[in-house]
Amino acid sequence: MHPLPVLFSRRCSTWRNCSLWLLSLSLLACSGNDDGKNRKPKTPEVGVITVQQVTQPIVADLPGRTNAFMISEIRPQVSGIIRQRAFTEGAYVKAGDLLYQIEPAPYQASYQSALAALQKTEATLTTLRLKAERYKELVKINAISRQDNDDSQAALQQGEADVAAARAALSTARINLDFTRLVAPITGFVSTSAITPGALVTANQETALTTVQQLDPIYVDVIQSSSDLLRLKRDIAAGKLTGNAQKEVPVRVLLEDGTSYAHAGKLKFSGVSVNMASGAVTLRAVVPNPEGILLPGMYVHALIDMAEDKAAILVPQRAVTRNTRGEPTVLVVDAQQKVQQKIIETNGSQGDAWRVSKGLEAGDRVIMDGIQNISVGSEVKAVEFSSTAAPAAPATPAAPATSQPR
Repeated sequence: MHPLPVLFSRRCSTWRNCSLWLLSLSLLACSGNDDGKNRKPKTPEVGVITVQQVTQPIVADLPGRTNAFMISEIRPQVSGIIRQRAFTEGAYVKAGDLLYQIEPAPYQASYQSALAALQKTEATLTTLRLKAERYKELVKINAISRQDNDDSQAALQQGEADVAAARAALSTARINLDFTRLVAPITGFVSTSAITPGALVTANQETALTTVQQLDPIYVDVIQSSSDLLRLKRDIAAGKLTGNAQKEVPVRVLLEDGTSYAHAGKLKFSGVSVNMASGAVTLRAVVPNPEGILLPGMYVHALIDMAEDKAAILVPQRAVTRNTRGEPTVLVVDAQQKVQQKIIETNGSQGDAWRVSKGLEAGDRVIMDGIQNISVGSEVKAVEFSSTAAPAAPATPAAPATSQPR
């Protein structure tokens, strides 16, 4: 074979390989330029909620204690020996039920004596009345002197007074005899007994024999700081809040373990003076207690609808942080899809949300999720936050203007 075609064929093979190699380098260079310059970083996504003005009741969460609706301390009104205790300690008794029986024999004898004295004076009065009537007719015909008639009429009046005194003595004896039966003055639960049969008791002694307490309904006495009450009245007067127009404000009760009590009560009394030691005002509610769950002295919380905010803005507590000056702040996404920080003011909490009084407006998009990947001024992609932590009317709201973001 001629050497020229062979040489040409070898050169063509070398050029083809060189061309492929150069093309590969060009593609790699172009690819490197795209990664470093032309590719844009991905915009981070953040979960946001859009705050709105809502009608929100202002509910005061106030601590308090339960107290018996009525309390009756049983004390003897006559002296004597206790012959019988007629109740079981802790039992339910009705008004009029016998609790103690004092030995009645001495008082029974006194009653019988007073009755006999009354009968005697009534018999004497009959004789005096007949005599006075005869003398009244005889003096008209001058059969007797006027002095004898006057003496007869005076004796009649004296006899009538004696009968009245005897009747009063009989009533006293009957009352003392009745006092030997110590009965329950109210319906309720009887406590422990301080004495046993055979003990000597005295009239109007200082120590009570036992106590009867009416527990259905029951009082719930709670305290509210005067500053909170003053702030509430000021906001209502300024038109920021609407006062509760109900005559009987409903009250819900939370038990010591945090569970809700089944029966709602009503606010009956608000203190007219401030306790100088605690700076608080006492509020009293009446709560049904048919099952006897609430006992005197129990620690509870009362939820009272004090007012209503018709333009409330609620922000979940997890969205609120503090800046270096300690001010509560939130991150929002503005119209240019950039992150901005806003300083807010709160005036209390409602469940797991803060009630914002300043710094936010309806329509603001508050960032709830993705904060760790962004900074103030960065551009973000806002997506609706889907968690149930979005602000809503809470089931168990807390006291108005009593706590601030921690």
